[in-house]
Amino acid sequence: MTHEPRDAAPSAPPTKPRVLTLANQKGGVGKTTTAINLGTALAAVGEQVLIIDMDPQGNASTGLGIERDNRSVSTYDVLMGEAGISEAAVNSSIPRLDCVPSTMDLLGAELELAEVSRRTHRLHDAIEAYCDAMAEGDGEGPNGGPAYSYVLLDCPPSLNLLTINAMAAADSILVPLQCEFFALEGLSQLLKTVERVKANLNPRLSIHGIILTMFDRRNSLSGQVADDVRAFLGDKVYDTVIPRNVRVSEAPSHGKPVLLYDNKCSGSMAYINLASEIIKRERKLRAA
Repeated sequence: MTHEPRDAAPSAPPTKPRVLTLANQKGGVGKTTTAINLGTALAAVGEQVLIIDMDPQGNASTGLGIERDNRSVSTYDVLMGEAGISEAAVNSSIPRLDCVPSTMDLLGAELELAEVSRRTHRLHDAIEAYCDAMAEGDGEGPNGGPAYSYVLLDCPPSLNLLTINAMAAADSILVPLQCEFFALEGLSQLLKTVERVKANLNPRLSIHGIILTMFDRRNSLSGQVADDVRAFLGDKVYDTVIPRNVRVSEAPSHGKPVLLYDNKCSGSMAYINLASEIIKRERKLRAA
């Protein structure tokens, strides 16, 4: 890739990774696409990134080119306590970007976790165990590189126990929001869930930002929705808007992020700018 976020040099190695959950109970809003391409953009500027695929469909895993026969250890095993993060993480085709892949076994995880202790904190505990191991060891990550600086959690399009686990494990939430008529209605439901999780399970949880996706400049409704969301949430909405772009839609069928499929298209440039914004916000949070 030839383009890098401006003013977005790699962060100083953190003592623990920043855990960011991508969540929205509505499907088709760009959660997985954002997880893949944001992770790629962060890795491109030197961050060590892990994507944990929490969706039984496994689209993030597929979009990173991880074949089904390379998923012998998966998110399911991590949640059930049968494997740790280091055992489950596999290399993607992108340098500095690993993935804990998903399999259809996750479909049964919610029922199986119902009888397990700390069922809402299984992912949190696994990430904490990984961090403890890094602190006690030499700081080398699962695939030979440095420990992760960012962990991105790609959630299913529902507010089930898998999503609750991701929220309980996260520092902050990224909300991809499609620029369409019912966007604000779904967003208000998600914000209420975040507040409940914060009150009962994870007091450090916050909204990192809202990502406006599938923006069509030819459609006046897209502009109206964007204006409404910014009026409602102010600077919680990122300046960067992800456009509706055919190259972004094509990339997953090739098992690649759009930044590798076509790094000069408008979608790629938007995700590069988004990564820059997120890194800048992170620096402000660490400096506060």
